[in-house]
Amino acid sequence: MDPNNNPLPREIAPGILWLGICHEQHHKGKIYHSYNAAFLLIGKEGAMLVETGHQGDYPVISRQIREILDERGSALKYLFLSHQETPHSGGLGRLLEDYPEMTVHCDVSDYHLSYPEHAHRLRRMEVGDTVDLGDRQFIAVEPVIRDLRTSLWGFDTGARALFPGDGFAYSHYHWDGHCGQIAEEATSLDLADVLGVFAERALFWTRFADMNIYSDRLEELIEELDVAVVAPAHGLPILDLAVTMPKVREGLIAGNL
Repeated sequence: MDPNNNPLPREIAPGILWLGICHEQHHKGKIYHSYNAAFLLIGKEGAMLVETGHQGDYPVISRQIREILDERGSALKYLFLSHQETPHSGGLGRLLEDYPEMTVHCDVSDYHLSYPEHAHRLRRMEVGDTVDLGDRQFIAVEPVIRDLRTSLWGFDTGARALFPGDGFAYSHYHWDGHCGQIAEEATSLDLADVLGVFAERALFWTRFADMNIYSDRLEELIEELDVAVVAPAHGLPILDLAVTMPKVREGLIAGNL
């Protein structure tokens, strides 16, 4: 996709900016689009970036970050990564260089091996740990659907937004104009189909597990946190959970053998 026609960044909730660019995926004769998204949280005491996007996205995402920070008069102080896979952490090294005051908060396993000169800036997070942005807190929460052992999810108290990494991974239809839309705007999107595509390609274990168990726990977590927004790394943000979550559940269990 031409970055000059990129519909992002987009503010999906007060102080939460959706960053990134679409990527083509070829699967069974179809071309799907998907995001390796990052999200910028603007707090009273500074900003936090959630995910970095793929390393190939960095020129676009870094420009989006700079422009937003300049416009909002904020500074990037924190970075949260859901896990070490490159679509989520591929820009880490360049961010550490570009923002020398920024600290990294997540399961930091092995990052010190790749960036030993920045080891003192790594802050281990476990479920329940928080980062204070002044008028909002970012809380590490249970990763119900993991991609790696080190997976961790996050929750922003300001907009009641859940950041589930790969937990809501699905693609969208470029030919129907879904790029940059929230899930509820993409009315022609077949969630069961596109969730199945991602499960087969990226979360293959879900085909051999009872996903009703995971779906039940996911719904419990959403109720416990009173989630209003879901901001996935590889899907369109969800702003109306009552409308979209039943479709997500259908998609999660569709691939069970």
